[in-house]
Amino acid sequence: MGHLNLPASKRNPRQWKLLDLVSAAFFGLVFLFFLLVFTPLGDSLAASGRQALLLSTSDPRQRLRLVELIEAGRHPQQIEACSEHTVDHMPCEDPRRNSQLSREMNYYRERHCPLPDETPLCLIPPPNGYKIPVQWPQSLHKIWHANMPHNKIADRKGHQGWMKEEGEYFVFPGGGTMFPEGAIPYIEKLGQYIPISGGILRTALDMGCGVASFGGYMLKEGILTLSFAPRDSHKAQIQFALERGIPAFVAMLGTRRLPFPAFSFDLVHCSRCLIPFTAYNATYFIEVDRLLRPGGYLVISGPPVQWAKQDKEWADLQGVARALCYELIAVDGNTVIWKKPAGDSCLPNQNEFGLELCEETDDPSYAWYLKLKKCVSRASSVNGEYAVGTIPKWPDRVTKAPSRAMLVKNGIDLFEADTRRWVRRLAYYKNSLNVKLGTQAMRNVMDMNAFFGGFAAALASDPVWVMNIVPAGKLSTLGVIFDRGLIGVYHDWCEPFSTYPRTYDLIHVAGIESLIKSPGSSKNRCNLVDLIVEMDRMLRPEGTVMIRDSPEVIDRVDHIAHAVRWTTIIHEKEPESQGREKILVATKSFWKLPSASH
Repeated sequence: MGHLNLPASKRNPRQWKLLDLVSAAFFGLVFLFFLLVFTPLGDSLAASGRQALLLSTSDPRQRLRLVELIEAGRHPQQIEACSEHTVDHMPCEDPRRNSQLSREMNYYRERHCPLPDETPLCLIPPPNGYKIPVQWPQSLHKIWHANMPHNKIADRKGHQGWMKEEGEYFVFPGGGTMFPEGAIPYIEKLGQYIPISGGILRTALDMGCGVASFGGYMLKEGILTLSFAPRDSHKAQIQFALERGIPAFVAMLGTRRLPFPAFSFDLVHCSRCLIPFTAYNATYFIEVDRLLRPGGYLVISGPPVQWAKQDKEWADLQGVARALCYELIAVDGNTVIWKKPAGDSCLPNQNEFGLELCEETDDPSYAWYLKLKKCVSRASSVNGEYAVGTIPKWPDRVTKAPSRAMLVKNGIDLFEADTRRWVRRLAYYKNSLNVKLGTQAMRNVMDMNAFFGGFAAALASDPVWVMNIVPAGKLSTLGVIFDRGLIGVYHDWCEPFSTYPRTYDLIHVAGIESLIKSPGSSKNRCNLVDLIVEMDRMLRPEGTVMIRDSPEVIDRVDHIAHAVRWTTIIHEKEPESQGREKILVATKSFWKLPSASH
């Protein structure tokens, strides 16, 4: 250490710097050792460090052990928050993963989910400055800017009336690329050719929807529009739609069928959706035909309809429609309207696209991870009356048992009993459990195990919309839900759902454990902890969860609910119920990341 006594001019500057760093590091380590060994901070850091290791480890055994501890209520800590970079995370639409995949037919923009073992077990935080959303119906016109501070659409599409920033808000004038003057005059124009009013049309699909102003303004006509778009360069189209309170989810028409049954929608709409309907031997047009109800309407606005330099594409589009015997209702500027034939397709006939009918054994309603087919679905493959004009008008159709209910044994009796049961249950939810259904606090609702859509039907006169989920491995009852004039999708709850975080006010599930069971087995395909963490991702802060199940399952759910920072109350079932159930009602707390709370 003699060098410390040398005059400054004699020291080696490089040596002095190196030794100083070594000394500082040594004393720093001694000080840290003292803190860890002799103070409570050591225990706290060690515990949080172990938890962080378990939550982000790649070792499946450690993750499984953590899941078991949480489910049994033996893990004393709450599940940690994900990083601030995950505020808009959708596990199955992760651009980093998807960018490595094939671009053929936009495969890379479809759902591609991580394995459960690869998914960090953490809670998605809200963005800095997040506020409880503007309530419906004001939210149709404005939302908080801080809740999704993505200005790309406003900057690029503001001149077309999509949206613009005003003070603390994003405002939505109601325009779109093909209707910059607003959705209302555009819908009025369509009403000259198709029966927009009067309850003949009820369910609509808006493809490549932008911020879903078309769907938002169709609601006043009594038409329930489900809008979809992929996660794309405009960043958050579907997120904006859901924040506005408009039915929407993330999807891409690529290599697979969309997750709907056959003949679901009375109206299919594309306003500059840029879907190449005639490509790949008209595969995408055939998929639209599968989804469109006989007697329903197809509206395409924008390219290639009478569009400069797209004469061949426009001719091909008309050729496919003719081959399927669609009736041309109107060509108005860059908008074309067709009506699908009410009966069986006129195929087989000679056509330049080589279109053929599907085999009679093909189930056109099977649509979970099923590749697009190059054949036309037979209307006769679905028994019953479901054509536009033969099914009852809205709202009568919501209570009348559709013929598709007969796909289930004793289906009509089950349907009527289910309808009565949900009227009873909803009254109990509102009057005895004080759930805020029917108030402006609830707008976006999800039923994770919808069966015939009885919960949504009982809510039909409330200012809500319901995303009805029919689990992919269960009875295919989603056609019944659409026949009732309600909307929904197929989904497997061992995977995350295709929506942004914080998009539902209320999530309801009857029989939660059945969602993770292997069919005909007592073995679980996945676990309740991951499912409830996913529910937390979808739920808005201060949102509500309702879970009905056996007392044993509710007890386990309650342990997990506390780990995800929900406050819970467990209720007895309604007095008229014969089942052995309890009802857990939980509220998601409004927490923020420490760095975001200052």
